[in-house]
Amino acid sequence: MKDLLTWTLEAIRSDDTMMSWLEERRYEWAPIVGNAIAKILEGQSVILLTDTQNSWFEKYVIQHVNRPGINRPLLPFFSFDALYPFAETIRSDQDIDLLFDMFSLSYPQGFFFWYIGKADHANARIALRNEESLLWVMDEEITNSFTMRSYDEMIDIKLLQLFRLFDKTLNAALFAEIDMGA
Repeated sequence: MKDLLTWTLEAIRSDDTMMSWLEERRYEWAPIVGNAIAKILEGQSVILLTDTQNSWFEKYVIQHVNRPGINRPLLPFFSFDALYPFAETIRSDQDIDLLFDMFSLSYPQGFFFWYIGKADHANARIALRNEESLLWVMDEEITNSFTMRSYDEMIDIKLLQLFRLFDKTLNAALFAEIDMGA
């Protein structure tokens, strides 16, 4: 069994689709993804939430994480838009509290948000209220987040590469190839 950081480096180097930029950022990557995967292994549900520009990525993750033919258990990943299609009506902290109450009742084992997008988007406010959120934030440095640049001409490809690595890490954790405590 390998520690997450060592396994991540090997996974990046052995995959022809990964680029060197990801190898350089593995120290930022490993702790936040390790934390999220540990919560999934504990039975928590993942609620994907994005800004408008990255809504395509939410759909991609939802369609691929439990795709037919994958050799692992189905995992609790859900689209925020499918669970609550009225996000644009959320205006106040009380609205967010009510939303969190609903999710707490719906997911008694726990839940966290996986937010992908700009920090100034209205949906970011929801994810940022939950300290347990997995944050892939664009254009702003936020503690315990993986930061990218929305104006990077390779951003879509980088998001797909990150998901590929996330998915591989999830498999490795499920099949005890990595030590999530490291």
